[in-house]
Amino acid sequence: MLVSSYTFVSLNLNSIHMKKTIFTLLYSLMAVVVMAGGIVTNTNQSASFIRNPARDASLGIDAAYFNPAGLSFLQDGFHLSLNNQFVTQLRHIQTSFPGLNTSEFEGPVSAPLFPSAYAVYKKNKFAFALGFNPIGGGGSAKYEDGLPSFEMQVASLPAALSAAGIPTSGYSFDTEFEGSSIYYGLQAGISYQLSDIVAVSIGARYVMIDNKYEGYLRDIKINPVFPVLGYSGSMVSAPSFFTNMAGMFQGLAGVAGMLQPLVDGGGANLTLEQAQSMGYLTAEQVASIAGGFAMIDPQIDPMMLNIAQIQGAYAAATPAFQQQQIAMNANAEATGDKQVDATQSGTGVVPFIGVALNFEKVNFGIKYEHKAAIKIKNDTKRDDVGMFPDGAEVPSDIPGLLTLGLSYRPSDRITLSAGYHTYFDKAANYGKMLDGKYVENKEVIAHNLWEFAFGIDFWVSEKFMLSAGYLVTETGATKAYQSDLNHSLSTFSFAGGLLFRATEKIDLNLGALRTFYSPTVKNFGSYGETYSRKSLSLAIGIDFHF
Repeated sequence: MLVSSYTFVSLNLNSIHMKKTIFTLLYSLMAVVVMAGGIVTNTNQSASFIRNPARDASLGIDAAYFNPAGLSFLQDGFHLSLNNQFVTQLRHIQTSFPGLNTSEFEGPVSAPLFPSAYAVYKKNKFAFALGFNPIGGGGSAKYEDGLPSFEMQVASLPAALSAAGIPTSGYSFDTEFEGSSIYYGLQAGISYQLSDIVAVSIGARYVMIDNKYEGYLRDIKINPVFPVLGYSGSMVSAPSFFTNMAGMFQGLAGVAGMLQPLVDGGGANLTLEQAQSMGYLTAEQVASIAGGFAMIDPQIDPMMLNIAQIQGAYAAATPAFQQQQIAMNANAEATGDKQVDATQSGTGVVPFIGVALNFEKVNFGIKYEHKAAIKIKNDTKRDDVGMFPDGAEVPSDIPGLLTLGLSYRPSDRITLSAGYHTYFDKAANYGKMLDGKYVENKEVIAHNLWEFAFGIDFWVSEKFMLSAGYLVTETGATKAYQSDLNHSLSTFSFAGGLLFRATEKIDLNLGALRTFYSPTVKNFGSYGETYSRKSLSLAIGIDFHF
């Protein structure tokens, strides 16, 4: 029988080589608690906004952010606003990916401290303002059970091994990921009243970005049935299993070389039993050679072949054995414990201008914020997957923003308000990663995100004012942008609260904003994922007028 008639039976285990995608989406965790605003920008910047989100024509102290030109219509004196919000959000992901231990994943997000502060000095036609706010991010997300993108890589092991002829039905692992992101903004501006009706403003915001990523994936186990190496279906360490598999293939790749001296020395026509009886091979070597031949052709009994035929078959299979050895070593490394501990920081400047029109019963406010081109730099303590090279810089822009506001006072007790915002996402670069590489926003964003806000304020008495509002957001993110760890969803929010005028110089603002997210479904061919969230913000603020 000719050696060329033998057919090598490959286990095809290269297909289960685990990729870095277990961690790649971890990088995408950016502005994790955006309640109102764009993809990376927060606009929930005062307690007054939480009770009524249509603040774009505001003539209050928080106009320092929402309508800076309107500050020149304040009464002369010093004005101070101190605010904090308690923000909670629950992210829910449902997947139909086959073989997962669970199909639903949740990530709670919390920001118990979400402060903003504004100080304004008004004198004659000028107003000088300072402000501090979390212009992006502001909390931390913790995924104690990981996410589908993390678990899929482990869940694919049993099916891949079973398809390769090693029955495997279960897996387990230990994982936890936590990310936090905060964009602190310090701003200063000047407003000037051109006339009794028209005012203008100019200013800038200095933004400081601080992102933190910590996570691990460890103790991956599987339950293979592979008697050749003594595996009987019990849960065992995946790295140890693949290391033993690599050792087995290394031994098989060396058989041809081990038998070559016997062939060259005249033993080519001997059978394995004859070679053993004559002392050329040990019983252990014969058993190993015979057992390993099943990897070449399980239909042929090697005990019926001579040494030359066996050596030729092993020689033909050696390159494939070497490839399998490389694949098994790679799988052992990929299934080993992984950890990430990295921070990112960067700064940028956002210039802004504004115009305000103040009529007897109607106010208009216009503000434009220029894009801030920012790069954040990695400071990495540990990065087992190469996602955060120490010292590397990544784009993290803040997009341009245009806001338009209108307020109308039909009576002394009632004020109706409306606002429109658009974020110029397509012209910015958020450092979005897709298929393992960074892409520009225009590749994953179809149109700029926009918002409409409506609100009403009603003075019940000289001391109390009740407020209510509605905010709707339409994202422009495409399906390519969406992932289980970073997705942009359209929303609608209901707001309510009150203002209590404690004295002529002190106002207390209380508000609640409940945000509902429109679920989105992303199909990946053989399976799909549904992303949804729910959020709540409670706010308190105190305004002082001196």
